Amino acid sequence: MTHTRVIAAPPDEVYRVAADVALWPVVFGPTVHVHHLEREERAERFQLWAVVAGEVATWISRRELDPVTRRIEFRQEHSRPPIAGMSGTWSFKPHRDGGTEAVLDHRFAVTDTSARETILAAVDRNSTEELAALGRITELGHPVDEVVSTFSDTVVLDGDIDDVYDFVYRSDLWPERLPHVARVELTEAGDGVQHMEMDTVTADGSAHTTRSIRICQPGESISYTQLLPPTMLLGHSGRWTFRRAGRGVEATATHTVAIDPAAARAQLGENSTLAEARAYLRENLGANGRATLTRAGAVVESGVPERARSNTA
Repeated sequence: MTHTRVIAAPPDEVYRVAADVALWPVVFGPTVHVHHLEREERAERFQLWAVVAGEVATWISRRELDPVTRRIEFRQEHSRPPIAGMSGTWSFKPHRDGGTEAVLDHRFAVTDTSARETILAAVDRNSTEELAALGRITELGHPVDEVVSTFSDTVVLDGDIDDVYDFVYRSDLWPERLPHVARVELTEAGDGVQHMEMDTVTADGSAHTTRSIRICQPGESISYTQLLPPTMLLGHSGRWTFRRAGRGVEATATHTVAIDPAAARAQLGENSTLAEARAYLRENLGANGRATLTRAGAVVESGVPERARSNTA
C-alpha cells in the first residue's frame, strides 16, 4: 500500500518529525507510547504501542534512517497474528510546486486471508491519519522545537515503590485523594492497558476534560497519551517513572506537549508568544504532576499502604 500527501513545509523539517519517534505520541494520534531498546545515529530498535482497528497493539520495530536522502526504512521484528510480517518506507522529497511530497509505503503479509480486508482498512486509516498529522504539526509556521516541549519533575518519597506506583495506577481513586481531580472513569483492557477519562482543574482555575490510554508496567512506569488533550494542545503524552532511591522512591512525572499556537493565543492573549505558552504549560501541568506525587508520598508515609486502601475500595 502507498499513501502520499503534499505538505506545505520544508522536506528536512517533515523528515525530522517522522525520524524522531519520541515525538510520535504527541504528533500521531494512533501512537500511545514508544520505548527505545537500541539507538544509534542511523539505526534504532524500539517497542511501540498504538491503536490499531480500535484496539491497543504492541510490537518491536527496527528502523534505518538516512537524513541525506530523507528516507526511513522500517520493519516489525515480531509481528502478531493476523499479521505475518510488516515493513515499509517513509520518503520525503521537494514537491515541484513547493513544500514536501511525503510518501508512506507498507508491505505486509497475513496469517489468515480472512483478515486481509481488516488489515488493509487499519493500515489505510492509520497511514492517512499519520500523514495528516505530519502536515498539521509542520505547517504551523513555527520550528517544531518551539511547538513541542518536554519537561519533568522528580520527587523523592519515603516508602515502598509498589505503594507509590499503586497510587498512580489506581487513578479511579484520585477524586478522593487529589483536589485538582474532579472525576475519573477508568477501565482496564488487559496487558496493562488502561482507558481513562478525567476532569481536572489547573492551578489558574481552568477546567479540562481529557481522555487517555495508559500503558502500565508494574513497579516501573505508567506511560500515557491523551486522545482528548486540553484545548491549548494538539497532543499531550507523559510518563510516570519509579525507581528505588536508598530506602525511598524516586518518582518522576514527565510531560511532552505539542502546542496549538492559535488556541494558545486565544487562551493567553492575542499577543502572547510560544515561549509564554510553554511557560504556562510547564507551570500548570507540572504543578498537577507534583501535587499527585506529593499526595502519593503523604499516603504512603502515613503507614497505610495504598494497595490496602485500594483493595477495600
